[in-house]
Amino acid sequence: MDLSKLTIAEARRALDAKEYSALDLTNAHLDAIREKDADIHAYLEVWEESARAEAVAADAMIARGEAKALTGIPLAIKDNMLIHGRKATAASKILEKYVASYDATVITKLKEQGAVFLGRTNMDEFALGSSTENSAYGPTKNPHDTSRVPGGTSGGSTAAVAAGMALGALGSDTGGSLRQPAAFCGVVGFKPTYGEVSRFGLIAAASSLDQIGTVGKTVEDAHTLFDAIRGHDTKDSTSLPNASTPLEAETRRRIGIPRQFLKEGMEPDMLAAFESTVASLEKAGYTIVDVELPALEYSLAVYYIINPAEVSTNLARFDGIRYGLSVPADTIGDTYSKSRAAGFGPETRRRILVGTFVLSSGYADAYYRKAKAVRELIRNDFAKAFESVDAIVMPASPTAPWKIGEKADPVSLYAADIFTVPVNLAGVPAISVPSGTVIRDGKELPVGFQIIAPHRAEDTLFKIGSDIERA
Repeated sequence: MDLSKLTIAEARRALDAKEYSALDLTNAHLDAIREKDADIHAYLEVWEESARAEAVAADAMIARGEAKALTGIPLAIKDNMLIHGRKATAASKILEKYVASYDATVITKLKEQGAVFLGRTNMDEFALGSSTENSAYGPTKNPHDTSRVPGGTSGGSTAAVAAGMALGALGSDTGGSLRQPAAFCGVVGFKPTYGEVSRFGLIAAASSLDQIGTVGKTVEDAHTLFDAIRGHDTKDSTSLPNASTPLEAETRRRIGIPRQFLKEGMEPDMLAAFESTVASLEKAGYTIVDVELPALEYSLAVYYIINPAEVSTNLARFDGIRYGLSVPADTIGDTYSKSRAAGFGPETRRRILVGTFVLSSGYADAYYRKAKAVRELIRNDFAKAFESVDAIVMPASPTAPWKIGEKADPVSLYAADIFTVPVNLAGVPAISVPSGTVIRDGKELPVGFQIIAPHRAEDTLFKIGSDIERA
């Protein structure tokens, strides 16, 4: 079987037709990991023995006629989702020896499906970054050019799928952490509406922004994974209630583009690739209109106030006392500071410091509360625009994947998130779909096309994304 082209849908058909077994499929992916991952470093840990046992159990389910959509499908899981009895480090030294004592809700749902777990994937530490260079265990490399980044923070998950080392994957998206690496690796990255997928068992970074999403080679695969993990969860207070009836996509076939906003640092060939995809949608019968999103220009500044503020609060629990790394010291204060200094990487420390500052007495009004007010303006801009269009489209990134180590300045890294962070601030769903390539140093690098839909209108994304694949 050609793992580079095999999809979840094709594997499901073949498994049900008994063309090969789930164990055969799992072994093929484990072989691919052994062959390729030394160069790519998508995985932090591979679970060969248990993966084969899960595949055997999946084959038994199939034989009994109990197969579900993901039975026997080999998946990769980002290293910030808890799996009972497995390490979950969030790619940080401070959690290097932490073993999960329970399953995340999404893992429980995948186990019920009979999915196969290949291993945990690399990421930016605590999902803070844009390149998967900030892992305490070394960077992941882009399968299309190993001198370049795969994007972040879910770069391990997207690289694993792109390289044929998993049929699908779960990641998390805080400010584009699935869509941007999916664009860089040439796969589909999907972020649901905030609250549509439970965050119970996800190691928190910025709680009002984080959302678990899916990675697949096709829109259909990302959709299949989403259907398996979606739904209300009483363990997550932000989980949305189950819709009483499916939300159907409207048939206006109108797509909006905030063209004024697209002038923000776009590389010319990246913009050309975006316009080419827009033209293909127009040819497919969509009406393209300009939309105004005036508050969008403030989204990057707002995000990099709210994100560090929530990070500083969430990561306060890692104190060297309750769990995780603990560095002995004479006083409890020294234990705190020494454990955090040894356990947290530079980007994590930077966000904690910024977040503590913007929440501090005398500055919370000037920064944090003002950012929250502008966030509401951004949400309102999207809501108003969606009154006249089915979806809004933007590039997933203003630039192609950069060389590892090239963006040492954190501000230039933050700027790479310009087109993705507004989605998380608004809490709406979005998807990145492959849409051509650009040339860098003689190599073809993937380009991602981002589609954004109204609250809980995921079906709109899947429909438009599928139309792009067919174009």
